[in-house]
Amino acid sequence: MPSPKETLRQSTTGVYVRSLELRVKELEQQLTSSLTPQNSQNDPLSCPWDQEADIHLDDEFLIPENPISSPPRQCPDGNDVPGPDAVPISPHNLTRSRPKTEDLAEELRLLSLEAAAERYLGSSSGLSFAKLTQAVLRRLSPDQDAFVFDGDINANHHNASISAESPTFNPTVFDIDTSMLSPLPLNSIFGNLAEDHHDSMDLALLEPSHISYILEFYFAHSHTLYPIIRQNEFKSVLWRVYGDPLDPLAQSPLWQFRIWMVLAIGSTTYCSVSLMDESESVQFFNKAMTYFEAAMGCGDLGGLEVLMLQVSYSFFNKIGPNTWFLVGVAARMATGMGLHTAEIYHSLAVDVSEQQKRLFFSLYMMDRVVSLALGRPFAIQDDDITVGPFASANDENIQSDGITSSSTLEPSTMAVPLHILALRRIASDIGSQVHSARYSERQSPEERTETVQSLHKRLIEWRRNMPFPLPDLQSKVPHLCTSWFDLNYYTHVIMLYRPSPLCPTLDVQNLKILAEASGMAIRQAINLRRQHRIAYNWLNLVTVFNSVLSLMYTATAQREQLSLVWDNSKAADDLELALELLEAFGKKFPSAKKIQNMVQAVSDNLKVYNMTAVF
Repeated sequence: MPSPKETLRQSTTGVYVRSLELRVKELEQQLTSSLTPQNSQNDPLSCPWDQEADIHLDDEFLIPENPISSPPRQCPDGNDVPGPDAVPISPHNLTRSRPKTEDLAEELRLLSLEAAAERYLGSSSGLSFAKLTQAVLRRLSPDQDAFVFDGDINANHHNASISAESPTFNPTVFDIDTSMLSPLPLNSIFGNLAEDHHDSMDLALLEPSHISYILEFYFAHSHTLYPIIRQNEFKSVLWRVYGDPLDPLAQSPLWQFRIWMVLAIGSTTYCSVSLMDESESVQFFNKAMTYFEAAMGCGDLGGLEVLMLQVSYSFFNKIGPNTWFLVGVAARMATGMGLHTAEIYHSLAVDVSEQQKRLFFSLYMMDRVVSLALGRPFAIQDDDITVGPFASANDENIQSDGITSSSTLEPSTMAVPLHILALRRIASDIGSQVHSARYSERQSPEERTETVQSLHKRLIEWRRNMPFPLPDLQSKVPHLCTSWFDLNYYTHVIMLYRPSPLCPTLDVQNLKILAEASGMAIRQAINLRRQHRIAYNWLNLVTVFNSVLSLMYTATAQREQLSLVWDNSKAADDLELALELLEAFGKKFPSAKKIQNMVQAVSDNLKVYNMTAVF
């Protein structure tokens, strides 16, 4: 029976999602009380792939009474580097309960909570692989005992070490935004907050040059990844509304939401690359949310666009509901409208059809990114999709009665989004084949090898066929340089070759491929950082962490055999580069500082191990 306090909270919110959440918690508590402790003395090295690692996470966080976000604090020292989170959290508002252990799997589990408060992490998230890596790291210890990471997020690397005798460290919990832990609809979360900002922000108060800069960054960055809105139409309407607040379109809640959310996304993505303060982005977001409820009432397509713009924002800023929840609701809306079927487009004008295809496949790409990062089932299954991708054409070449050819030799503005879509489809097959236990059970050893090789060939073809030349824009966005394509190639090779349900153990050749891909992924990320093009968001932090895990695993697993075909000393050099990356991520994410100390510990011990191996 729920307590009176819980009953009051449930009746006050009036939201079915909260009631479902409470029921899940009750069931989990019942399940926990009925289970007996498992034997923890088994040798983790005896089983190369731990399927039981893909389990529900413990309920480690309690949701506060009022999960309402507020604008971030300004940095007291005047620097542009923001605090640990865009929205500060008082420790009194979030009760934390953590087991007193620290290892790589626990770190990845907590890091994934940056995306969602739900508790399940599957194979493609890398959780099982993190546990396996934790197990093989014991080979760096002379007595082969299990390693315990010791240190805190503020300690320098000299205090971070791996030692069999070290006391168990009680780590600092990640500073996760409370709204990430509450899958409440946005109008219930942001109702009071939106009212506070309704009259404090006006489009006419912004300088036209500043608006233009934000728009340029949005269309170079987020619009290239997810072409949700019509660029020419949007710019035309924005400047109409800017010049005449009484324009009829200025009275449209959908257009007001679009304008302010695009400004919010453009601002937060720029801050993710520059590591500047995000208070302006939060103000734009809060202003957009004043139009949320009315915009959701502007038809199914309008409501779908509203949710997808929030998904795009959530990839870079955590003040809204969690990304997983938003993608799921948007996917239900899209499939409910039949946007995944070819026949729905037959009666539409060409320009309308193309716009709806862009919406659907943008959502498809969002779903693949989030689902694979968390190791969860896709919201939209590939077998259910019968519609083809959107056309590789500029907006001005798409008319109601057809698409005209371009007069230039340069690729269209949709060439890069289509190429990214091709990558997401390969990733989808990696998730559904390599990281699917049911698919793996039906495959013979020969078929498993053929599956991996076929997917690897598709990745090579994807990298070779990248659009050329890439757009040469003033904004330094990640995916408009070759290093971004190289990085994504290698991170997908990592997901393909690391131990998985399809290939639980690796031979020396596959181990070499994984080692090389891990090192190259870190080097490409360093290239982006030094070009000031890397986005410091939770997705990229997870990507870096998984690359580091793969590097540590390959540096310690089958060292004698691997040393015959690969130089193990490269791992130590690449781990040093990873530390540079994590140092930069630590300016925004406290979790990165902890990971940095753990990687430093492994790096130090690996250097010692290599020296002793020589003698």
